[in-house]
Amino acid sequence: MLNITFGPLVVEAARRSAPGLFLEAHLMVVEPEKHFQAFAEAGADLIIFHMEATAHAHRLVQQIKELGVQAGVGLNPATPVSVVEDIIEDIDLLLLMTVNPGWGGQTFIPQSLDRLRRARALIDARNPGCALEVDGGIYGDADNNTAREAVRAGADTLVAGSSVYGHLTVWRRASRRCARRLRCPDRATRYRSVSDTSTAIS
Repeated sequence: MLNITFGPLVVEAARRSAPGLFLEAHLMVVEPEKHFQAFAEAGADLIIFHMEATAHAHRLVQQIKELGVQAGVGLNPATPVSVVEDIIEDIDLLLLMTVNPGWGGQTFIPQSLDRLRRARALIDARNPGCALEVDGGIYGDADNNTAREAVRAGADTLVAGSSVYGHLTVWRRASRRCARRLRCPDRATRYRSVSDTSTAIS
């Protein structure tokens, strides 16, 4: 089963619209190597695959780099940081999921901070140029500042979804802008209703 939120066509459109933007493709799929070339050709600057999805991580890293793209590796919350010890020198980014993948708006897993500290120590010792990214439950609110805690634990790259797009006014403005650019005024209403429902559920 394949469920890609933003496929190569979206990456290609983003590349055309913003030529100088750094585009990261996070492939949380089985057999990710089947999609490397498509995303590289679409304009991705960095491709991330998950260690849980392959038994041949070294091979996949080399396949990505042969396409002229940076390589990243992702780890789900229950996967030990130690599994990347033998590959850390070869990658450009290490991604730690700080929620269990599946849907947006989840709560940051507190144990992730210890994993971040271990990952930071490994990177500093073996590959200081490697970025350390976190994804999941990242908020900058006064009463829930997981972004600050993650940075203090060693993260230097933050992925924010619900904390940015979870606000109804943001969705409304974005959908209206998209509708104007696409010259489809009715889409603003349709997307607004979808975002209203999503916000209420989350």
